[in-house]
Amino acid sequence: MSKLVDYYFSPSSPWTYLGHQRFADIARQRGARVEVKPVDLGVIFPQSGGLPVGKRAPQRQAYRLMELARWKAHLGVPLNVQPKFFPVDSNLAALVIVAAAPSGADAQMRLAGAILRAVWAEELNIAEPATLRAAAAKVGLDGDRLLADAPGAKARYDALTQEALARGVFGAPTYVYRGELFWGQDRLDFLDRVLAT
Repeated sequence: MSKLVDYYFSPSSPWTYLGHQRFADIARQRGARVEVKPVDLGVIFPQSGGLPVGKRAPQRQAYRLMELARWKAHLGVPLNVQPKFFPVDSNLAALVIVAAAPSGADAQMRLAGAILRAVWAEELNIAEPATLRAAAAKVGLDGDRLLADAPGAKARYDALTQEALARGVFGAPTYVYRGELFWGQDRLDFLDRVLAT
């Protein structure tokens, strides 16, 4: 039986960023295919009890920053825990990733990684077309074409968001394998173990 992991995420999520390359490596090592599924947390949070960062209690916001710093040190990855352009409207970035589907999941994964790095390591604004065009170019994709195709990807993006809600997804990243949800990059070890069996 082929191994397929549905990957629900937001291109502005720091936790998605922290886990993205590790997830890509695990999927490759375990021979798993990935379905790349950006979703709109602005739709998911109100229906699942989540709150945007700015509306969370101060102690939760403070602890989030502590955890980001811990994971940055633990993983040894570049990360600005309070980047210049966050919060940011990530809908256009998500649409560009969806629009890249004809190039294949590997290309979508590379593009998502470049966009996540733009927010969390490079202090760039992913709501700006120029940033998305540059991210696409870094991974060998035509950013102008993807931006032109982005409006046509809206229906698919909305459908993925509704699909995520129907499957019980409430945050990013969420990995779904054979109906089982693994929420958060700190659950990748559990996903890896399941994929290994």
